[in-house]
Parts: sequence; structure tokens; C-alpha cells
Amino acid sequence: MRIGAMLNYGSGATPASSLDPLVEEVRGLEARGLHTAWVPHVFGLDALSALTAVGRLTERIELGTSVVPTYPRHPAAMAQQALTVQIASGGGRFSLGIGLSHKPLIEDMFGLSFERPVRHMREYLEILAPALRGEPVDYRGEVFRYRGRLAFDTPPVPLLVAALGEQMLRLCGRLADGTVTWMVGIRTLENFTIPTLAASARTHDRPEPRIVAGMPVFLTHDLDATRERLAGLVERYGAMPSYRAMLEREGARGPEDIALIGDEPALRAGLARLRDIGVTDLMASLPSKRDPAYARTLDLLQSHL
Repeated sequence: MRIGAMLNYGSGATPASSLDPLVEEVRGLEARGLHTAWVPHVFGLDALSALTAVGRLTERIELGTSVVPTYPRHPAAMAQQALTVQIASGGGRFSLGIGLSHKPLIEDMFGLSFERPVRHMREYLEILAPALRGEPVDYRGEVFRYRGRLAFDTPPVPLLVAALGEQMLRLCGRLADGTVTWMVGIRTLENFTIPTLAASARTHDRPEPRIVAGMPVFLTHDLDATRERLAGLVERYGAMPSYRAMLEREGARGPEDIALIGDEPALRAGLARLRDIGVTDLMASLPSKRDPAYARTLDLLQSHL
């Protein structure tokens, strides 16, 4: 199992004034030997634009988005920007994570219809996936149309979809290279997410899918205090219907219950279980860099490489 981290700088909690802190943090992860660095796309930095710069200033670490909402971008425009990140990073170390986002954000913020999201994603992937492989596309759907071919000489961009429900997982297994999850617990990954996605991939003669599991990871000896603090940080996720459905499937009271929190033996056991159930990549959401637990948690992850 590969180990990586989600970077929260520029996600909107604090206004971003420079890309330097993001570049510095990714370089720090690269120096430690971590495999991946994931940038969210929320209310601050445009993740793809930011990674174009980061890719020029790093050498080895794989870069990814977690995740770029599909609705505001045409799939061909998404492919063009993703392939640009790929060549900016030297080719072969960028993965594109995309997702539907959430109905309140898409409808209330962007004024777009969230009607029939599975149809939207199916048509989106039927354009985006071949475009990322450099193939010509001639597509006329109910929602999207596109005819063209993007001119890039670079390795294809791996395509990951934030798939939570059964329909999305089956679609992901058919048309994408894997999934990137958030707010999904270990039992749900083992008993629902991974087998559903893998079965769809096999049915459609696709390679074994990549499973990027995102979750908070905190090394601590004060479990109760850390859990309480984390609950305040992630409370908003529990109010979103798609995440709430995953928490209920897990039997979790709140988002803090699916996190990896504890001392070193507890975290090592959790990492081993993720590996054993078939998770290919851990995307760790770490404590704030101002928190002493940040360096301790990274030390443990580094030792697990």
C-alpha cells in the first residue's frame, strides 16, 4: 500500500496569497519519501492550476487532485487541463481525481442542475477517459457533446472517481481507473466499496482498480481529546447526504469515528488492515502543521513506507 497525504493549504479555510507554502509542503513529503500528495479543490486554490506549478518544482512524488468537481468544467476542458499538469510534472506522475461534489454546492453556488447525477457522470467519463488517453472523441449525449482530439505527447492521465454509492462504483469500475474516497470507513471499504468496484472492473475486462482511501490520521496518546477536537473540524461532512449514507453504512456516529486515531500500535494496526483489505493508497488528512502531532504522524507514516 502506498502512503500519501492530503494538503489542506489553499482549500479556503485561510485565504491563499502564495503557492509557496503548498510547494514547500509537497517538497517536504517528497523528501520523506512519501508516494503521493493530493490537493483538494474546494473554495480556494484551483487544484489543477496549483499542481501545474507544483509539478515544475518537484521531481518524484506523484501528484493528484481530490477532487475536482465535474459540473463547472466541460469534460474536454478538464482533460486539456489535466494533460497540461501531466507535462508540467515531467509526465507520468499526475492522477486526476474528479467527483460530482454535492447538490447544495452545485445548485446553490453555481446555479447548475444536479438532476440525474449518474447520467451526468457516465457521459462525462465517456468523453474524459478517451481524451485523457489521447484518443479522438466523437460523442453526442443527452448532456454533453464533443468532437476533437487533444494534441499532447505524454503518458495518459490515470482517472479516479469519487464514487460512494453502488451505481457510481459500478460506473467507475467500467470507465475509470479507480476511486478516491472520503468519509468512508474501513468496514465499508472492505465489505462494499472495494468488492463492488472490483466486480464491475472484472465484468468489463478492466484492470484491477486503484483504491485511494482518504481519512484523517492522527498519532496521539490522548484519544478522547483528539477525537473531540477532530469532531469539530469535520462536523460539516456529516451533514452532507452522500457522506452521511457512508457513515450510516459504517455504523459511525460521526466523521471522527472513521478516522485512524491512536497511539503507534493502533495506527500501525489500522494501516495493516487497510493494506490487507485491498486499499492500494492511503491519502492521510493530517493534523495542522502547527500541531506537534503533524510531525509525529508523518514520522510514523514514513516508517511504514
